[in-house]
Amino acid sequence: MSQNKETPILILSLLMTVGLIAGGYWWFSRNSNFNLNQTFSKNSGSGNDGSGTVSPAPGEPSGKTFASVQNVPIGTFKYGGSTSWAPIRGLVDSTIQSARPEFRLQYVQPQGDAPGSGTGIKSLIDGQLTFAQSSRPVNEEERRTAQQRGFTLEQIPVAIDGLAVAVNPNLNISGLTIDQLKSIYTGKVTNWKELGGSDVPLQAFSRRISDGGTVEQFVQDILGGEPFGQNVVFVSTTTQALQNLARSPGGIYYASAPEVVPQCSIKPLPLGRMQGQLVAPYQEPFVLPNACPGKRNQLNTEAFRSGRYPMTRNLFVVVKQTGQIEQQAGMAYANLLLTQQGQELVTQAGFVKIR
Repeated sequence: MSQNKETPILILSLLMTVGLIAGGYWWFSRNSNFNLNQTFSKNSGSGNDGSGTVSPAPGEPSGKTFASVQNVPIGTFKYGGSTSWAPIRGLVDSTIQSARPEFRLQYVQPQGDAPGSGTGIKSLIDGQLTFAQSSRPVNEEERRTAQQRGFTLEQIPVAIDGLAVAVNPNLNISGLTIDQLKSIYTGKVTNWKELGGSDVPLQAFSRRISDGGTVEQFVQDILGGEPFGQNVVFVSTTTQALQNLARSPGGIYYASAPEVVPQCSIKPLPLGRMQGQLVAPYQEPFVLPNACPGKRNQLNTEAFRSGRYPMTRNLFVVVKQTGQIEQQAGMAYANLLLTQQGQELVTQAGFVKIR
């Protein structure tokens, strides 16, 4: 074959080869799930309200099972934060570990501080955690600190929680308004008879404001930023508070509803924004302590979801936007919780699914 005839054939073969390579690259980029930049920016577009809170885009599929979630990194990832998340860590996270063993979660206690949303976010900013669990939004000081370190914080809502108020089971009180609750914790009332109850001295318990997001949000939303009254006794944990409550005839305490409502030794109270509009944090009828633990009170999830119950909040996964594997891990964890399987387990853990 002459050289003149070979040249067009070689050119044609070269063009066909280039076309095949280009077509293969196009197909791979359309179908591959390995594009990390796409994964990281996916939740920071139209669903971001500017405050760092991310909501899944309308109609965006979240997947049904843990196995369906893509871009889950391999390795061990440290996390921690809010104590209100304990039921999720016990039930949901253990199921994630079984379904996705390549994605190993290691819970980390803060060094020298009580666990909580604030200490979790601080540890995340300081590089001690891969992602954090929070029961309150990221505050402005935390955002500024993160920006000074060269990154931003993204908060992804994954569940709805209610705060429940509990009293000694023998206390004769049918419920409280938000204003009455504020009067108790700012020290303006000292006896239950002032609120229509029995003639019993009032004893208020709380964790310290530095202990976590639950207390911070209570002070902000219920007390309006006012300090606790001198009558408030501070405790380290909800377990300790509930034990004290069972021994104190006039005791009162507040915490995440899943930690309070099912307990046998206390009585959760209906709350309302005004008298005549009290809503129970439990499903009616109320299960008396003498029937527990054979039967336990169940959460009033419908009232939490609709907002009829006056003390509700979101639970957030807080992620560092660095473009590194820590961001991929935090996004993967949030996406796992937002699957249909994750949301059902969130419900079993005592919270309200957000989608």
